[in-house]
Amino acid sequence: MNTMIVKTMTPRTIAAPTITVKSTRGVADNVLDTIGRTPLVRLRRLYADCDFRVFAKLESFNPGGSLKDRPAHNVIRKALSQGLITPGGTIVESSSGNMGIGLAQVCAFYNLRFICVIDPKTTAQNINILKAYGATVDLVSEPDPNTGEFLQARIARVKELSETIPNSYWPNQYSNFANAEAHFETMREITEALDCNVDYLFCAVSTCGTMSGCANYIRRHGLKTKLWAVDAMGSVLFGGQPAKRLIPGHGASIVPKLCVPHLADRHIRVTDLDCIRGCRDLVSHESILAGGSSGGIVSAVEKVKGDIRRGSTCVVVLPDRGERYLDTIYSQEWVRKHFGDQFQEPCTSYNCAAD
Repeated sequence: MNTMIVKTMTPRTIAAPTITVKSTRGVADNVLDTIGRTPLVRLRRLYADCDFRVFAKLESFNPGGSLKDRPAHNVIRKALSQGLITPGGTIVESSSGNMGIGLAQVCAFYNLRFICVIDPKTTAQNINILKAYGATVDLVSEPDPNTGEFLQARIARVKELSETIPNSYWPNQYSNFANAEAHFETMREITEALDCNVDYLFCAVSTCGTMSGCANYIRRHGLKTKLWAVDAMGSVLFGGQPAKRLIPGHGASIVPKLCVPHLADRHIRVTDLDCIRGCRDLVSHESILAGGSSGGIVSAVEKVKGDIRRGSTCVVVLPDRGERYLDTIYSQEWVRKHFGDQFQEPCTSYNCAAD
């Protein structure tokens, strides 16, 4: 095992301990063996004025580009071992993005057919990635008539397909504990890398697999870590009424079985505009091009930084890459179309040079 020593000093002359970050990456037997063991990166510039440390868990380093590679691999691996999937079988799941891509990758590896049920909000780039892995894309064009939401319509279509296609299996990421179980490993990696010195963990919630897995690891090992969940405005996970949201990756219009609200010590709601600002701040200060929910997490830390104890160590789990959002979050035209003059580009050395 290789190790690298990260010398840390927080601003305002507060001395922080030297933290040993462990790296176990090496030669892998196959691409799925490279899932996990993603790096932690200190966000020095973004929080330079804060008297606490923030580390980012970069889940974009997974081979499929997101945190969802972990549960995608785990749910299929478990189902294969339990005989729920047989050779040549068909996997059917609802996803508008990362989970679908993760499952497409895993199914391609195991030579399984994969049908991904999507809706009109799924980006063209994500559809092309799914197809590149050999997945069949099934589009639900109309929302659920009772709720007006696409998620319920997608799930209804998944049930229909899985009931009519022979030798098919629905992993049901919304209630499958193998989803949450995958994130025991996520939290283990974080705590071992930082020698259990984690005061606050920030993670986005949707299926609530990340929250559930990390929270259960924290409780099982008696850690001091406080888990703060980052949810979307218009999500119903922690109560409230559903509302229109543009940016996927966090929040939900239904409460999945994996959602146990009390597992979070606190929840913080962010808007679509918060996500855009957070993403732009992250890339302009730290050169990290990340997806929408990552921006929401960055903004969430900014909202509550006054409540974080001095000298604390925080970890933010950044779920995916930003390349899949070039036509939305990182497109000035798209932002202007949806938000007008509400959004101002972060001031950096290159875009403020003429001021």
